[in-house]
Amino acid sequence: MKRRSLPVAAAFAATAALLLTACGGGGDSSKDSDKIAGADDGGTKTSASPSASAADSAQRPKVTLPGDVTNVFESWKTGDATKDAVLADASRRIDALDYAITQGNADDSVLGFYYKGDALVGASQWVKEFVDAKKSMTGETRFFKPRVDVYAKGKATLSYCSFEGKAYVKDRKTGTADKTPVTNKSYLLYSTRLEKSDKGVWQTAVLNSERGNSACTP
Repeated sequence: MKRRSLPVAAAFAATAALLLTACGGGGDSSKDSDKIAGADDGGTKTSASPSASAADSAQRPKVTLPGDVTNVFESWKTGDATKDAVLADASRRIDALDYAITQGNADDSVLGFYYKGDALVGASQWVKEFVDAKKSMTGETRFFKPRVDVYAKGKATLSYCSFEGKAYVKDRKTGTADKTPVTNKSYLLYSTRLEKSDKGVWQTAVLNSERGNSACTP
C-alpha cells in the first residue's frame, strides 16, 4: 500500500505493526503504517546513523530513542560518499519519526529537519494518530536491502525493506505491547525520493510503502 492516507484506526485494530517510521516514513505518507519484517541479506548490522562529513554545514539534531526502541540498519553503506550520505540521512529520518512517536509530539522540529512537503505533512499526521490513540511503540525494526540512485544533482531515490515482526504498538499509559504473529505482512517495501537541502541534508520528499511485497519477504 502506498503511504498516503494512514488509516490508523484500522491499523491499530488489525495489527501492532502499526509503527511506520514513517511513514518508516512519512513522505508521501503511506497508507500502510505497519513496519515490515526483513530478510537477512548477510549485511553488517548498524544501529546508528553515520556521522555527517566535515564538509556538511548542517547542525543535525541529536536524536536518542528510548531504550526499548531499536532500529537496525543492515548493509546501510555502499562505499560511495554521496550514496552513503543519502542513506545516513534516510536512517536519521527513520529515527526521527520513531522519536516523535515515542515523545508523543506531532510537531517535533526534528521531523521538519528530515522531511519536506507532502512527506512532512504525512509524517506529522502519522504521529498525531499515535498521540490521539494514546499509543506509542516498542521493539526492534530491521531495515535492509537499500538501493540508492542519485539521478541528478541533489536528487535521489531510495528503496529498502523493513521487518517489523519484533516491533509493536504500545499503550502509552500502561506500557502494554500489542504482540501479533509474524507473517508476510510483517515485511514492507519502501520507495522514497529525497532532495538535498541548501544545508546539505538529504530530506525525504516522497515516501510510499507496500506491505508483503515479494522483494522483501523470505
